[in-house]
Amino acid sequence: MAGKPKPLVICGHQIIDVVKDFPILKGCVIVSEDRIVDVGTKGSLDIPKDAKVIECTNSTILPGLIDAHVHVTGFRSGDYIKESLLTPYATLVARAIKDLEAMINSGYTTIVDAGSVISLQLKQAQREGIINAPRIVASGYPISQTFGHGDIHFLPPDLVDARTTKLLNPFSSLLCDGEDECRKAARYALRAGADFIKIFTTGGVASQRDRPEFSQLTKKEIRAIVEEARRANTFVHAHAEGAEGIVNAISAGVKRIAHAIYIDDDGIRLAKENKVMLIPTLSVINMLLKAGEESKLPKWALEKAEEVKRIHVENIRRAHRFKIPLATGSDFFFQLPGAKVYGYNAVEILALINDIGLETIEAIRAATLNAAFVAGLDDYIGSLEPGKIADLIVVNGDVLDNPEILIGPDNISLVLQRGHIVKNQCKLQEQ
Repeated sequence: MAGKPKPLVICGHQIIDVVKDFPILKGCVIVSEDRIVDVGTKGSLDIPKDAKVIECTNSTILPGLIDAHVHVTGFRSGDYIKESLLTPYATLVARAIKDLEAMINSGYTTIVDAGSVISLQLKQAQREGIINAPRIVASGYPISQTFGHGDIHFLPPDLVDARTTKLLNPFSSLLCDGEDECRKAARYALRAGADFIKIFTTGGVASQRDRPEFSQLTKKEIRAIVEEARRANTFVHAHAEGAEGIVNAISAGVKRIAHAIYIDDDGIRLAKENKVMLIPTLSVINMLLKAGEESKLPKWALEKAEEVKRIHVENIRRAHRFKIPLATGSDFFFQLPGAKVYGYNAVEILALINDIGLETIEAIRAATLNAAFVAGLDDYIGSLEPGKIADLIVVNGDVLDNPEILIGPDNISLVLQRGHIVKNQCKLQEQ
């Protein structure tokens, strides 16, 4: 019978404290089983005599990173017909597993998948340790009105709705109209294993016949879904790009707003009053514009991406000036061969710094404690505090001085997930 594992102590040049906003120099984190026991300067801690000590010189220790809005689909282009309807489903799943592996090796210990049945089906495999992946918090099937952002407009409705299609489609939605249908759709999503409910309250960039400004779902419909989520002790996460759809979602009780491209003064005021978290998802637009025609996305999607870029940045800057909290979400939904997508999710941290004007510590908080709130797990992860789950990473170099070193796997020297070493390039020694 295996005995109790020895305590683990991780020491580095500095620890990022996202709660108190300052680094702990020459710091160590003491871990016992899956929990953080103590954090502080090396000389101030009572290091257990039987501990395993990992020394990471010239490094920064911080909480495990969290992508609070991503889609793990296995797609290798934006060509929906080829990827979703013609590619074998098992191939999509195999690709998705590789994408998950790339993310955890890059320091992402948790992801919030805001719409993909593949993540919903893989989260048990992650929990059992069968695959090397971030902790998965998944919505599974999102809820859309007919002619909504989640309705694939160029397909017959019976091929879109998860309850009627016979296709194994990662992007299947639940189409519903009216309060009763919305309640039933929410219950269906929860029955399928959803950790939270994802809804679309506006149109979007990647949907064919609507626009980001179009308001979708009525306040009564949204409120019905929010109530069903509350009854199941969970929450609603809204795709909301247009001003009216943002206001409708917040007014109906939604506290997690993704994209917020056209957020206006009313939306900002309501977000502040209701303690709403915004997930701007700046990276996906940057990725699409950089890829251009190579993405295989339709021309209309690329044109809308170009159109919203400037106004998106301006409005999120204004929200930040009014101290609306932000969380990182890449919104990546396909991997381009040879491109830096999954595993490079930390480009969102850089976008918050360079495009929006966040201080580095603020952007790191957006990728840790704030993103943990989006996941519904801020009581358990997102900061290095005694009693919290031991999710942490070690990065070669000074992250506060050079946040670019967070991007990709090369400078991530250690990944600890729930107290287990997933990746380690530091020196391990026994006491």
